[in-house]
Amino acid sequence: MTSTVPALGTRTAEGSALQAVLLDMDGTLVDTEGFWWDVEVEVFAALGHTLDDSWRHVVVGGPMSRSAGFLIEATGADITLAELSVLLNDGFEERIGRTLPLMPGAARLLGELSAHEIPTALVSASHRRIIDRVLASLGPQHFALTVAGDEVPRTKPHPDPYLAAAAGLGVDPARCAVVEDTTTGVAAAEAAGCHVVAVPSVAPITPGARRTVVGSLEEVDLTFLRGLMTQMR
Repeated sequence: MTSTVPALGTRTAEGSALQAVLLDMDGTLVDTEGFWWDVEVEVFAALGHTLDDSWRHVVVGGPMSRSAGFLIEATGADITLAELSVLLNDGFEERIGRTLPLMPGAARLLGELSAHEIPTALVSASHRRIIDRVLASLGPQHFALTVAGDEVPRTKPHPDPYLAAAAGLGVDPARCAVVEDTTTGVAAAEAAGCHVVAVPSVAPITPGARRTVVGSLEEVDLTFLRGLMTQMR
């Protein structure tokens, strides 16, 4: 877990129940969920295996250990999890070095949160080496804290990453808004006790008691997030 700028503590706008905003990365802020699948297809093709497109919904949003482990078991590929993880990270890093499109509304939302000094954390199942590359495009100044999937005992769908982010910011998870794009990430945030805004990227997500589903980050701003906290208290 790494702080990229000095932590902003629990400072919030007067009258708001919102203490912090915790944001997923792949598929939420950057349009990269398809990149991971493309790299997985390429790596397994080189190993002599074809991936079934239906598996994409199984591996999306999950930690690499789960996704890579599933693909090894499903294909019977002769490769270890450690070896495959290196190949996948290498392929993904090469791909984002060529292009890294932001999701619609991402830059505007990050700018707004920074302008209002809302404590914000990036919470991803991706490894630290990948997060640091992506931060260069997102702008590290927007985040008081970043949490990588290889820095917590259990990553998503377990609550550990979001609990670590809330603890690092010194805030109550129940007063945090999380923005996620997959059911795996949503499960992690809800298990941590956070309020969730789901912006589905690959697979549909249904609304829930502490979960609001929107079509795009363009529908999400600070007023929306503060209102969400008030409605769900």
